[in-house]
Amino acid sequence: LEFRRVLFRSLAAEANPKGPVMLDKAPIRQVKDTYPTYSAIAQDVRTGDIFMQDENLFGIRVFDRMTNTPPNAAFSEPKRYLGGHSTKLEFNCGLYIDPLSGDIYSVNNDTTDSMVVFPSSAEGDVAPARELKTPHGSYGIAVDEDKKELYMTVEHTNSIVVYDKFANGTDKFKREMRGLNTQLADPHGISLHIKKQLMLVTNHGNTLDGVSPTYGKFIPPSITFYPMDSKGNVAPLRTIAGDKTQLNWPAHIWVDEGRDEFYVANDAGNSVLVFNIADEGDVAPKRIIKGPKTQIRNPMGVFIDQKNDELWVSNMGNHRAVVFDRAANGDVAPKRVIRSAPEEKVAQAIGNAGAVGYDSKREEILVPN
Repeated sequence: LEFRRVLFRSLAAEANPKGPVMLDKAPIRQVKDTYPTYSAIAQDVRTGDIFMQDENLFGIRVFDRMTNTPPNAAFSEPKRYLGGHSTKLEFNCGLYIDPLSGDIYSVNNDTTDSMVVFPSSAEGDVAPARELKTPHGSYGIAVDEDKKELYMTVEHTNSIVVYDKFANGTDKFKREMRGLNTQLADPHGISLHIKKQLMLVTNHGNTLDGVSPTYGKFIPPSITFYPMDSKGNVAPLRTIAGDKTQLNWPAHIWVDEGRDEFYVANDAGNSVLVFNIADEGDVAPKRIIKGPKTQIRNPMGVFIDQKNDELWVSNMGNHRAVVFDRAANGDVAPKRVIRSAPEEKVAQAIGNAGAVGYDSKREEILVPN
């Protein structure tokens, strides 16, 4: 995420002891990442094109699915770019591409409480075709095309909200799932198993406590399962959590209905975890994609290209997306890499910074994200 840490010279000599002074000074230096870092990833199944949410520079980049950045290249240019003030893209973290129309649905998180929708051909600094006001902290998105319903996770209220797919403006959600019984705990990713009518949600583990909760607690990260028509304060059908799962800040999730399994972008574990749809409890993944060969670092997004039997992963930690065989396992090299920064460029990993401090002993700047 783009954030600028600015260090200013002392202005004591210019201070007015009698009142406040308006200052407009250039910074001495800035620490920022000038390259894209990728959160969500999706595909236009009509064309095969790959869409990636650039949550650092607030945009969406579109690539041909066969793009493969050569090791000696600085980066790969996208086919087109969607971004700028008019787009209202900001901390854009959830992405859905309509399989019939190609419309682009983008969820904005943190500072902008909205979902913006663009036509499939949108490019440059253009206004969205529609904008839906969403609860603060909305993150993941999934759509039931049969019922034309749109599901979103909401981090801060530990809830799931369901809208009409074509909701616009200040339209209200049709139903909400919320309450201590749900065991939702900072929900992020969401995916649907349409045949089984199941909703799967990834949880970081930050939740509330008590009958009338006024304080919080941390619980293990988890995957929780619900009927798709759930509403109110309902308990999950089952939960996956525990040390064997290796879950650590699970982000976006993708259900592979053809194989009855699902993929989890395991952010803090630098891995992609694969489970069976029927798994429950403290169970080990059936496959784990992890290691230096994979080039996976702080993965946020996953999806399966069913037509080409490929798994795609977008990374916040190294400016790239990587693609594997659908059944990849272990420390394996990707088939292709889309890299959007020079190979040696290290991602700054400054995201949603809430404060800044200085360690005078080590002469280090400390930024909690």
